[in-house]
This record gives sequence, C-alpha cells and structure tokens, in this order.
Amino acid sequence: MSRAVRRARHAGATLGAVLTWAGLMGALAGCGGGDTVFGKPRSAKELIRVTPGYGTKAVRARERLQVTVPEGRLESVKVVRVQDAEERAVPGRLEHDAMRWRPTGPEGDRLALAAQYKVDAVALDGQGRRVARHTTFTTYVPDKRFIGYVTPEHRARVGTGMIVKVAFNREIENRAAVQRAIRVTAEPGVRIAPHWFGGNRLDFRPKHYWKPGTEVTVDLGLRDVQAAPGVYGLQDKAFTFTVGRSQVSVVDAAAHTMKVRRGGKVVDTLPITAGAPGSTTYNGKMVVSEMLDVTRMDSRTVGFGGEYDIPDVPHAIRLTDSGTFLHGNYWSGGVFGRSNVSHGCVGLRDVKGGGSGTPAGWFFDRSLIGDVVEVRNSADKKVAPDNGMGGWNMDWARWKAGGAVSR
Repeated sequence: MSRAVRRARHAGATLGAVLTWAGLMGALAGCGGGDTVFGKPRSAKELIRVTPGYGTKAVRARERLQVTVPEGRLESVKVVRVQDAEERAVPGRLEHDAMRWRPTGPEGDRLALAAQYKVDAVALDGQGRRVARHTTFTTYVPDKRFIGYVTPEHRARVGTGMIVKVAFNREIENRAAVQRAIRVTAEPGVRIAPHWFGGNRLDFRPKHYWKPGTEVTVDLGLRDVQAAPGVYGLQDKAFTFTVGRSQVSVVDAAAHTMKVRRGGKVVDTLPITAGAPGSTTYNGKMVVSEMLDVTRMDSRTVGFGGEYDIPDVPHAIRLTDSGTFLHGNYWSGGVFGRSNVSHGCVGLRDVKGGGSGTPAGWFFDRSLIGDVVEVRNSADKKVAPDNGMGGWNMDWARWKAGGAVSR
C-alpha cells in the first residue's frame, strides 16, 4: 500500500474560496475494537507537530507552515491547499535529517487567504514505529465578507448518494437572500431542494439518489449578497461534478454481513463486525465523505476515554462527522461474520499496513466519495440528518420544509 496517507481522489472539497466540510468536522477517527493491547508509541499529536495547529481558523497570511518531529524522521508529508473548488498540492522539502518539512515556492513566505490547508504526514518514531496524522486549518477571510465552503469539489466524480453541502464561515441571518443566490441544477433535469441546518449550513439534494451519469452544476452567486448587517458575499463562480455508477452497501449488524450492490445487483457479501453492546453503530443511510489509506483512531477524540489508540488503521472510509467509519481491522481476530466488537464503526478484515486482497482493500478500491452505506438491525438510533451527509434519512416533505424560500 502506498505510504501516502490520503487518496488523491478524496472529493470532499469546496467551491469559491472553498473548504472541505468533512475536514472541518475532525480528522481523527472514531472507533476501535477487540482486546489487543498495543504498544505505547508517542501519539500522532506528540510525534508529528504541525503549525498552524489542527482546526485553527483565521490564520493570517504571514504565519509559517511547517511539520516537525522531535525524534525519528518524517517519511512523507503531503500538503494540499483547497481554494476555488480545486485542490492544489503545496510543494515543500524535508530538512534537518527529515525532522522538519517546510513549503517551498510562494507559500514558503505567505499563505493564501480564504483557503483551507490539509496536511497528511507519516513519520517513524525513535523505535521505528510508523505513525500517521491528518490535520486541517483555515486562513483568514477579509472582514465584512462571508464565503461558502462546499462539497464536493469541482470536476469530482461521485457516488449517487452525494449531497451538496454549503457551510458558511459566518452566521447567515438573511437566509432567503443567500439561498436564492445559490443555484444547483442537473442534466438530465431533476428537482433539487435546499435544506438549512442552523444558520451556517445549507444542503441540496433530489428526492431520490442521483441517476448515474448526471452532470450537476453549482452556481455560487454570492458576490455582494448581504447575509447579515454589513456582511456581504465574496464568491461568484460555477462548478460542476459528475455522478458515477450506483453503489449502495447494506450492513446487517445482527447478521454481521454487508451486501454490496452495484446498479441494484449484489456483487459481493462481506463479513463484518459492527458496534458492540454499549457502543453500537448508528442505523440509517450514511454517505462516504472521506477516504484515507491509513489513519489514527483515538478513543479520547470521541468520548470513550482511553480505551484504544490505534496509530495505523488501514482503509478508513468516513461515514459521519462524529467519527463513524467503515475501516480495515487487523487486530480483532476471527470476529468477522460472527460478533460485534467495535466502538461504533463497521470493520472489515484487513492486514497490518492494509492489503488490496483483503475484504477491506477490495471494498476501498471500489468505493467513491458519495457512495451510500446503510446500516440496519443495530440496537441504536438512526443517524441524524446533519451528521455527515445523513440527509437521506429525512423524508422529502420534511426536507423541502427546511428551505428558507420556495422557488
């Protein structure tokens, strides 16, 4: 498996001066499982030190970006700037015996404004143990302006469950004006309705999943639109994405299986492990929003205390903003198809480092951002509509009622 932590095909990006909403909601994963006792390497945060820090907002252009380790060495560092609905790699170099990475070129001296930076680093600690870390930060948006951070990215190819999400950097008071300024259209044509989740997020979707081959255009006509007293929009751009093949996977938590359907036909049934009693998996329809070749999963980031800290979880597919993943599992032995042992995620058999021939590797290689994973027969509630792209769990009448105006 490539040592790069993150797939280049990660499609949760932005439009305009744009950010990935999934990235804003947290990079650390949400579950582990089994009784394996892991060693005590430095945590990813302790070993891989990223400046500006994770989740920092309104970073000024003059601040310096760097990645360092206090011991061992950096194996790889990938930095991406997300702006104007496109991801652009930030070039850089390793220094001081690979203990520091710094950007080269223009961003070595000045960060871009109104952008998101995503940092993925892999390092070896002093004992040769591999640790991965993913962080994000956002840069300053000029005063009295607002921007929309939109999913998916320009020219992305996505699954049929993709929901267009627009997250705003400021509270929107005049929702009707902002909603009118954003047009989402499709070819072939289909009705697309908006739904507000609070004053900072506006989602769009059709009544049913998109048809494969649909071309969707998002027209962000926000420039000079007044969102609040004295606060005006900055963006005036149009972007497109394409809907790929249909893949809907149904997890049966009671039967410990996942049926993978392409175009409505079952192509495989995979043995899984889901959430154990006391940490069950959400029921309902969830949409793939992020795909990571390898990531760290730390129970402290999702309210489980110190129950687990796994530095190298392979084939991690994010399903919710709160930390539900479908991921490879190399530590839980023969539980797949037999019992539920995770802390809320769905696990597929894998090997340490990730293997393309394992169930987890097979599924990862055949998945797209925007694919649907539906969980049934779990002893838990249905996932909330605003948790990731959970809007498909809301019926069409309720969804339409969430708009600020009728078109």
